[in-house]
Amino acid sequence: MYGLQAEAHFDGAHFLTNYYGKCENLHGHRWRVVATIEVEDLQDGTNGEGALRDDGTVTNDGTMRDMVVDFGVFKRIVAEVADELDHTFLVEEGSLAPATVTALENEGFTLTMLPFRTTAENLARWFFDRLAERNLPISQIEVDETPNNRAFYAHEGHMGR
Repeated sequence: MYGLQAEAHFDGAHFLTNYYGKCENLHGHRWRVVATIEVEDLQDGTNGEGALRDDGTVTNDGTMRDMVVDFGVFKRIVAEVADELDHTFLVEEGSLAPATVTALENEGFTLTMLPFRTTAENLARWFFDRLAERNLPISQIEVDETPNNRAFYAHEGHMGR
């Protein structure tokens, strides 16, 4: 098994609905995301499928021979997905009154409405799904709220590696 990891960070505020403790209040984190991709075999460069290069072009010239994927492409995609959440208020849909959402938006705040409670566990699953949609062979996502607290979501059979 061959693999790569890429890391990205984003700053975001959130709160936990129906939680009884400090995290029920609005607070922020410098979130760290580590994406792991795995493949059984390295690219051979001769299968004619073409490989995506960092500049967005597709090549069939063997450039990606003996690679999992181009590191530049992988890092860029992970950073792009993290940037979707950077400096936004992560809000669980339905957790704020519509008038509150409108007031925040009218004041110029950027809200990212999410269909789940904004826990690190759910964010790990969100990142996993978003990167899988980008055709990366994702096996695990780790999301750190703090340097000492990490959640992860992994492809079945990969848990906890």
